[in-house]
Amino acid sequence: MRPIRVAIIGAGPAGIYAADILANEHPEARIDIFDRLPAPYGLVRYGVAPDHPRIKEIIKALRRVLSRDEIRFIGNVNYGSDVKLTDLKRHYDAVIFATGAHRDRALDIPGIDLEGSYGAADFVSWYDGHPDVPRQWPLTAKQVAVLGAGNVALDVARMLAKPADEQLSTEIPDNVYQGLKANQATDVHVFARRGPAQIKFSPMEFRELSHSPSVDVIVHPEGFEIDEGSQEAINKTKSVKLVVNTMMKYLEQEPTGAPHRIHIHLCQSPAEILGEDGKVVALRTEVTELTGDGTVRGTGEFKEWPMQAVYRAVGYLSSPLADVPFDHHEGVIPNEAGRVQDMDGQQAGVYVTGWIKRGPVGLIGHTKSDAAETIKNLLEDLPSISAPEISDPGAILEHLSGNGVDFTTREEWDKLDAHEVALGEAAGRQRIKVVDRDEMVRAGRA
Repeated sequence: MRPIRVAIIGAGPAGIYAADILANEHPEARIDIFDRLPAPYGLVRYGVAPDHPRIKEIIKALRRVLSRDEIRFIGNVNYGSDVKLTDLKRHYDAVIFATGAHRDRALDIPGIDLEGSYGAADFVSWYDGHPDVPRQWPLTAKQVAVLGAGNVALDVARMLAKPADEQLSTEIPDNVYQGLKANQATDVHVFARRGPAQIKFSPMEFRELSHSPSVDVIVHPEGFEIDEGSQEAINKTKSVKLVVNTMMKYLEQEPTGAPHRIHIHLCQSPAEILGEDGKVVALRTEVTELTGDGTVRGTGEFKEWPMQAVYRAVGYLSSPLADVPFDHHEGVIPNEAGRVQDMDGQQAGVYVTGWIKRGPVGLIGHTKSDAAETIKNLLEDLPSISAPEISDPGAILEHLSGNGVDFTTREEWDKLDAHEVALGEAAGRQRIKVVDRDEMVRAGRA
């Protein structure tokens, strides 16, 4: 196999795993990973709740990949404006898009645009210190609804229910701590459309929901149904069984009188967000019933729940990218096993991996197998891919500098990383995350 240079757009797990697999499979490959942020790791850094340090252990593995000599990290570069596909094709044999999913999937119900109705992804970006979101978040609601039955819904509910001081052992920035300190929520209600055997909580995350002494977890018995299809799922899948068992424990235990409560409501489908003077005042749900095959149907019975804020956690959505096709319905770049397809067929030398390839589903294991498939097909295609016009590895950096792009490097990320750790040590914590983009860049060059 001839020496090749490959550009990967996106420095989250999908992009970094693809780089690692490619470097292992093709020793003559040299890989540049671009990201729009000055720091790598994508949603592992900006999409995982700060009180989940075990999940963030994955960063150690990602760091080892970025330390490889065959791989360069080039941050603070916005694909589509700072660098275009035509630029990349002149400098690289192939381009892999691994930009993930960062937006909230829409929920088309009346009242979704009222003041006090939020997307969970935006809230997650705020409490994770993303540099491109506002520094303040309105947390005046005492009764809050979270719509969704996945881990993001659990994270949002837990962050809204736990006292701010319990987060001081994490890496949250001061603005997030101050915002959570002013949080007035006492009751957080999580609404799931289906029953206990159909929700998508991870067993560990669901168990951890009750680890705060300041929070009672209350599972409401209405909607707790185990039909034939549910029992089949419980018998077939260990994780489903663990989640249902945990839910039964919550269902049976008595509240302790803790000052904050997380309520789990099953078989409640969001129907409308009610408002007064343009602000959220209640949520209307339709009671559903299981149909025996894992789905539900509406019963025509509706309930109203007083709420002052509603967070939708119904899924992430990828964003379109310049100069590549995009399926707006599925939220992915059209592809065949990672080979990008346009109306005329395969785009030569252009590939995709991760959530932008398959949609925002699956865990780290899926991401690795996804990347392996894409790299396998890229290497199979090499004989038909033309060598780039420009082979000098420094030329792309000169191109960026010439266009006024203030890009960051792996060495600068290492300095920023050390700076955040030092901030944490001074406060008796493992790390304090730097939020401001310019401050991130300055810290990396100090």
